[in-house]
Amino acid sequence: MSGLVIAGVDGSASSLVAVEAAAREARWRNAELRIVHAFRWPPVRVPMGPPVPPPAEGEIWKMTKGLVTEAVTRARAVAPSVNVTHSLVTGEALTVLETQSRAAELVVVGSRGMGGFVGLLVGSTAVHLAAQGRCPVLVVRDQAEPSGPVVLGVDGSGAGVAAVDFAFAEAALRGVGLVALHAWTTWNAPVPPPQDPVEPYASAPGMLAEAEERLLSEALAGHRERYPEVPVEHRVVHGANRETLIAASSTAQLLVVGARGRGGFAGLLLGSVSQAVLHHARCPVAVVRFREG
Repeated sequence: MSGLVIAGVDGSASSLVAVEAAAREARWRNAELRIVHAFRWPPVRVPMGPPVPPPAEGEIWKMTKGLVTEAVTRARAVAPSVNVTHSLVTGEALTVLETQSRAAELVVVGSRGMGGFVGLLVGSTAVHLAAQGRCPVLVVRDQAEPSGPVVLGVDGSGAGVAAVDFAFAEAALRGVGLVALHAWTTWNAPVPPPQDPVEPYASAPGMLAEAEERLLSEALAGHRERYPEVPVEHRVVHGANRETLIAASSTAQLLVVGARGRGGFAGLLLGSVSQAVLHHARCPVAVVRFREG
């Protein structure tokens, strides 16, 4: 661990909720919290009309200092023991936070920021950062911190290994149980080979369900020994991944998924299941990318 948690702020109510969540994460990890504000002018694109003149330098400083001061105050109120620093960086929020994520163990952002379009469930910065961040990205909802277990979406893919590691560690830090959830259908489950090579390549009744149970057990292998203090519930559900995970999020305090899963198209940075839960989950969502090498 790097000992650094990043909170992205833009002055929105959503980002202030994210700062409070980031302060808790830093406290649990005994890490430093860095509050980052990315600045550019104009703050949103103006497609038509004359250029928008920037405010006076003193006004820019006053506005920026005010929102950063409020964020620092919120963080210290939640976690007085955490060392809180702040950084003002000129540039696009996504670019700035992606760069900052290279030195962090976690980046926390709100689900929607300033200038978001009405009707959007999750802002573009949160979605793109979840796909491009160099460390796990936690996207926080505006509502109060939920209770319940950590829910982990397991698909058995190599890319999902990092998500399993993160979910166990997070459950241990929070002192709660872990629900390891694997959803499958006959359309996305690989057909296991026959025991006898001369038999047809098909599945006997119940074989697919047994194979999916094994997939979940194998994905969690070794983690229960590393985290004996974390109660683990295995949950294998015959159903669609997105709907199953979104339903489970209603009683969870955190949902953890990999950035891409089994069956993803080459080149995609964020899979369809990850995008769906970012938009529709009822609790904060952590998206964990697999790092090669």
